[in-house]
Amino acid sequence: MKSLFFFDAMVTPRIITFIYWLLLFVAVVGGVASMFTFGRLSFSGFATGLAIIAGGALGARIWCELLMVLFKINEHTQKMAERP
Repeated sequence: MKSLFFFDAMVTPRIITFIYWLLLFVAVVGGVASMFTFGRLSFSGFATGLAIIAGGALGARIWCELLMVLFKINEHTQKMAERP
């Protein structure tokens, strides 16, 4: 608990992981919903849905990885500072 109060342990990477899974879920639900927008399955709706799923998953992954890189840089900088 002490490491949490004195910012020795980071909470945000865990939150980013949760946000990634949430964004992935939203991309899949949005893609499936766009597949059946007009009440029936059409080729253009299906292709749009697949594009939303693939683009959303890729975009969420890239965004979350970029945020995680910042925390990894911080972690490695702390290790370098602790070395004699």
